[in-house]
Order: sequence, then structure tokens, then C-alpha cells
Amino acid sequence: MTETPFPAHGRPSADLLEELREERKGDLDWRGGRAFSLVYHVDDPELEELQHAVADMFLHENALNPFRYRTLLRMEGEVLDMARDLFGAGAGSLSSGGTESIFLAVQTARDEARARGVLRPKLVCAVTAHPAFAKACSYLDVELVALPTRDDGRADPAAFAEVVDPATTALVVASAPCYPFGVIDPVADIAGLAAERGVLCHVDACLGGYLLPFWEQIGEPVPPWDFRVEGVTSLSADVHKYGYCFKGVSTVLYRDRDLFRRQVFMYDAWPGGLYASASSAGTRPGAPIAAAWATMTHLGRDGYLRLAGRVREATRGFRAGIDGIDGLAVTSDPDLSVFEFGPDPSVEGAPDLDGVCDAMDAKGWNLDRQQGGLHVMLSPGHDAVVDEFVADLAAAVAEGRQGTGAAHVYGGVVEG
Repeated sequence: MTETPFPAHGRPSADLLEELREERKGDLDWRGGRAFSLVYHVDDPELEELQHAVADMFLHENALNPFRYRTLLRMEGEVLDMARDLFGAGAGSLSSGGTESIFLAVQTARDEARARGVLRPKLVCAVTAHPAFAKACSYLDVELVALPTRDDGRADPAAFAEVVDPATTALVVASAPCYPFGVIDPVADIAGLAAERGVLCHVDACLGGYLLPFWEQIGEPVPPWDFRVEGVTSLSADVHKYGYCFKGVSTVLYRDRDLFRRQVFMYDAWPGGLYASASSAGTRPGAPIAAAWATMTHLGRDGYLRLAGRVREATRGFRAGIDGIDGLAVTSDPDLSVFEFGPDPSVEGAPDLDGVCDAMDAKGWNLDRQQGGLHVMLSPGHDAVVDEFVADLAAAVAEGRQGTGAAHVYGGVVEG
């Protein structure tokens, strides 16, 4: 790769914009309903216009010192009020995304465990827990204990019971839902076990948090998963997923304020003055905070219910279409709009999934490849492409091509 030297001379803005417009033609097209990750497309021009306007309005604001930006301070407080109301939390903060929310919850649990004498604390989760937990453990000197799931892809409370020990365990984790299969772990059982043994329990609802309350209200079955469950002590939920805001803004919430205070950092032994923050970031961009407030306030409960209905229609259409194609089946029994599908184990001569995905790529779809199948995460905008997707998928299976062995990648690294 050719290295880029620092430019000796600047370039006109018109040239730069034209270069980017041309280059972006090859980027992921999430507006057309052909992408299934990274962006949650609402297909709502009014909301998108509002978000652009708010981002422009607060583009240069810095929430490092929120008292200098009273409007941001108010909006951030109201977003947290709305999140606490939605999930039944006692306290919490915003973060830049799910990974930071998970880091903060793990750090809080680690420090709580150290305060009761656990010097090398452990985190217990299922193998389906988001890799951010493994990353947090690696960074924060916490031992990760990842357990096998049940046959249905959900965490196994019996396996947790064998290893959770208040003398060593800082935190147990349940997913609502897990990303790979879209199933909700048995939160009540896992949280009850944690409470019985005096251990903290975190529910990772980064993916489903801002959909599940409305999914339940439109009549879909949702097992207990939030602070209504005794024993749940913290919860993460991303506003930039099914909260439909742009990146990056998430919420990390706690049952009580005393536990949340372990997350807060304060340092006053500095000539520059008091340094305090409730998250790992110092400087925080104002645009995501403002956009989270604008998005939630604009949509309101009725808007989120309407969008949940559209997600349900897309989910029903995709699942029925996949189930109707000979040789394919949805993995497990997903609880909402995120799931994997792969070869039907009851059918001989099932299709080569990499070959199917290559064929779908050629047709302009952007399915995500997992270790055991293909993955979709459905947004409101996918309700308009159900028939086209199913027809192209059936044709891709019928082609019977052999796959090229493309990598199964969720995230990557840019080296510099």
C-alpha cells in the first residue's frame, strides 16, 4: 500500500467533494434496503433531514464541559430520563456506542468486585456474548469465562450455576438478544442466580434495547429482560441501533445510583482544574447527543411503535420466504428481527452457503457471513424489498454455485 505523505499544499473544497462523491459510489448502499448491518435504515426522509440539521447545528460543540453548552446539557439529561423511563433504571450515562457501554459496565463491576476483595475478577457469559466483553476483559484485567449455549442458541443457566462464585465472579452477562442468532438469553434465571450469589448481572441489550419495549407493546412475545427482572444490575442499549439515531450514541444504565458512581471518574490534583467524566471519553462530540434527543423526541412512543410494526412485517416476510426455499432454514428460533439462516439439516444436498452469498453479492445484496450461516438484521426500510430479496435468494440457491471462501468478518482493523 502506498503511504500518503502530509500534503504540502491544500486542495479546493470542490475538488475534495467531487472526489468523495465519486469514491462513495462503491461504498455500502444502505438506503436501498440491500444492506443488513452497520446502518439501521428508517426510510423516513423527514427524520433524516432533522438529523442532518441537528448535526450541523451542534457539529463543533464539545460536551467535555457540558456546563458551557447548556442546550447539550439539557438534551443529554432528557435522553437519559427517557431511557430510565423506558427500562426502569435508576441512573446512567451516554457513551459513544455499545463497546464503550460494555467497557463501562465491566469496569464498574470489576471495581465493585475489587472493593469486596476479589483481586482477579471473572466475567461469566455465553460464547454468543458480544466480542466487546472479551475486549473489555482484555483491557481491564478481567478473566473471561465463556460458556457453551443450549441447543437453541441461548445461554445455559445450569452452566452458569457451575462456575459463578462470589469469591471470584465480578459480573454475569445475558444478551437481549445475542447478535449471531437473535435469541434472548433466559435473563430471569441468570439474574436470579446472580442475585442469589451476590454477583452483579449485566444485560447486553445494545442491539435490541430500543426495539424490545415496542416489540412487546405490538403484541410480540418478549421474555422478561430489563430492570423489571430482580437481579439485573446494569444494562446497555444503543440509541444508534433500533433507536434510529446516527452513530455514535449508546446508553449504559444501572439499577441504583450508588453502583453508577463507580463509573464516574473525578480528578482534582491538576493545575488545570477539576477533571470529571461519567464515561471513558473526555471530549465528546455534541452532534450525536443532540441527534439522539431530536430522534427520540421526534418519533415518540407512537413513532417507535409504528416502526416496530414495519420491522415485524419485514421479519415475517423474510422468515417466511427463507423457510419456503428448499434447502434453507432459519437457525434457532429468533425472538425478533435479527437472525441467521443456513442449510436445512433435514434436507440432503443442502446448498453451499458461500456460493449462495456470492450469488447474492452479484445481485447487489450485502448479506453478512457468519461461521455457520448468513445473517440479516432487519430495519423498517426492509419491508419494501421482501419479495425482491426472496426471489433473488431462491434464484441464488438454484444456481448451485460453489463459494469463493470469502472471510466471515464482523469488524476489521486499519493499520497506520
